Amino acid sequence: MTPELLIGSITLFALSIFLGVELITKVPAMLHTPLMSGANAISGISVVGALLGANVAYDAGDTVTSGILAFIALVLAMINVVGGFAVTNRMLNMIAGKKRGA
Repeated sequence: MTPELLIGSITLFALSIFLGVELITKVPAMLHTPLMSGANAISGISVVGALLGANVAYDAGDTVTSGILAFIALVLAMINVVGGFAVTNRMLNMIAGKKRGA
């Protein structure tokens, strides 16, 4: 990796952090549940990417480094998917409970 590419990648990462914080702070409370569902869908895409990465690492014979990184990515993405769906389900149940009582 060249220094120019590394600096560009770090700059892009830092800008995406600032943009993400700005976008999340501007989201109204009523849109947090749909936003969480969208984030779960993106994490699902990450799971597919991690599986593909593990497959490419296995086919290339580099199961040590790339395989471990793909496994870690898969575990973290699955934790995000399962936790996000649990939180979304709980939020929707809380909203449904309020509607039944009214």
